[in-house]
Amino acid sequence: MASLFTKLVQFANTPKGRQVIDQATDRAQQLAKDPKTRARIDDARRRFQGGRGR
Repeated sequence: MASLFTKLVQFANTPKGRQVIDQATDRAQQLAKDPKTRARIDDARRRFQGGRGR
């Protein structure tokens, strides 16, 4: 029986899998460029790091 990771790798190597990965990558890049999303990430990072005494 193939492991979940093996099945994911097999799917990622199919044309449909590459299409899904490309779409997810494009969406992630769009979100990373959005100022609102960037501000939320920076705020969360400050709160997380602030709790460690940095």
